[in-house]
Amino acid sequence: GGEINNSVIWGNSAKGHDGYLGNSVLGEWVNIGADTNNSNLKNNYAEVKLYNYETKKMRNTNLQFCGLIMADHAKSGINTMFNTGSIVGVSANIFGGGLPPNHIPDFSWGGADGFLDYKLNKMFETTEKVFARKNVIFDDTEKDILTKVFELTAPHRYF
Repeated sequence: GGEINNSVIWGNSAKGHDGYLGNSVLGEWVNIGADTNNSNLKNNYAEVKLYNYETKKMRNTNLQFCGLIMADHAKSGINTMFNTGSIVGVSANIFGGGLPPNHIPDFSWGGADGFLDYKLNKMFETTEKVFARKNVIFDDTEKDILTKVFELTAPHRYF
């Protein structure tokens, strides 16, 4: 459904409804809610900037087209909008009206109105259901990996 242009969608991810996905990369186990859209070109045609994890600042990409970069296990709710060059972290769950910030840290829960930590136990509950739909077991190895990512990325959750 909708339009997909110049995008990479990794395994077990879904974008099955109306909405635009352009010049984007979706990690594994991502779900794009119905009518989710991203911008891939700035209104002024300027070069796109992306968040730099090392400097914790935006950096120039020298790209005119750059859409959404969405990490593994991230989800967007119905009618979510993403600005040009948005980065959504691992297991972030984005929903609500308005435009969320261009950098959404790993394990974020919320949207334009603000974020909370996406609690690991709640994320595990959702992931078990997601895996079950594909007849995949959400095992201790997966949980250990995600727990470590949760711990390592804590400094980036500044809300």
